[in-house]
Amino acid sequence: MKVFRSLSIGTAALVGPYFAALVLLTAGVGRAEPPSQSKPVTRVLFGSCIKQNLPTPIFQTMAREKADLVLFLGDNIYADTADMSVMRAKYQTLASNSEFATLLSSTPSLATWDDHDYGINDGGADYPMREAAQKEFMDFWNIPIDSSRRKRPGVYHAAVFGPPEKRLQVILLDTRYFRSDLKTGERRVGGPYIPDRDPDKTMLGETQWKWLERQLREPAQIRLLVTSVQCIAEAAGQETWSNLPKERQRLFELIRDTAAEGVVLLSGDRHWSELSVIADDVPYPLYELTSSSFNQVHARGTPTDNRHRLGEVTYHRENYGVVAIDWDPERPAMTLQIRDLDGDVKLQQRVLLDALRL
Repeated sequence: MKVFRSLSIGTAALVGPYFAALVLLTAGVGRAEPPSQSKPVTRVLFGSCIKQNLPTPIFQTMAREKADLVLFLGDNIYADTADMSVMRAKYQTLASNSEFATLLSSTPSLATWDDHDYGINDGGADYPMREAAQKEFMDFWNIPIDSSRRKRPGVYHAAVFGPPEKRLQVILLDTRYFRSDLKTGERRVGGPYIPDRDPDKTMLGETQWKWLERQLREPAQIRLLVTSVQCIAEAAGQETWSNLPKERQRLFELIRDTAAEGVVLLSGDRHWSELSVIADDVPYPLYELTSSSFNQVHARGTPTDNRHRLGEVTYHRENYGVVAIDWDPERPAMTLQIRDLDGDVKLQQRVLLDALRL
């Protein structure tokens, strides 16, 4: 029986409650090795929101892409519990999904969480089981026992891929563990949340902010900045960085102050997909591609207001996002896409890397 190839980074990596389920249910499959550092990454897939007890045919479509990397942006299960045995059982349901296992075996993966796999709907720093939930997350995603990620609060993480002249940096933020309470008001289409300018409130917490500054100073031509909740879309009742506008502005200023070029934001959460862009008060146009959901259809079908939406098209069926990178030395570019259950393109925007420069 073949077990996960990621055991090569330490046999302790897979010790835990998922060992039996993962080995037995993915025998002969294994996990894909990380992309080679000598070869540039040209195709990244991403998405969010997996109802673990529903079919996931979209993972078969994604596996056929033979991409370099897939990013899971959160709500990877719907745990919604303070009982870790319940959360663990739901992770095991996802582990038993053969389509999910096939995707992991064909494509290297990275993950962060959102509220439902964090443990509580719309949850933040006041969730009392956040430490225990972090352990379940680390165990499921096979993070090595000796990893520094297990020794610090929060699940934020960064990685770089490719040679120095064609380097991709992926930064996965944790928008849950440290986030302050949100202010509520009259409920709107998106929910009850309204902007709060309290300077003491935070999205990331000071430790993660300092870490993010260090990451943005690392050399890279392209940076995929993963935030589980939307950032550019303004507050229309939903959870978004715009509910903490000082934190949102801090992010934009940090990108400028660190001279971090090539930043594109990726987000999920909303159960529909859209492309947003902002050009005012930012160092260069900031694009955000939102992909959601892998296997759920938005019941309402009407997106919240978003004056930064690029075009009028949104997509509300099962979908995943694609970042296709063309490293042509004369005109390097990214193509941002939303694809449907059959792999057909529903949204698309080409962005020249020269446009993402200070």
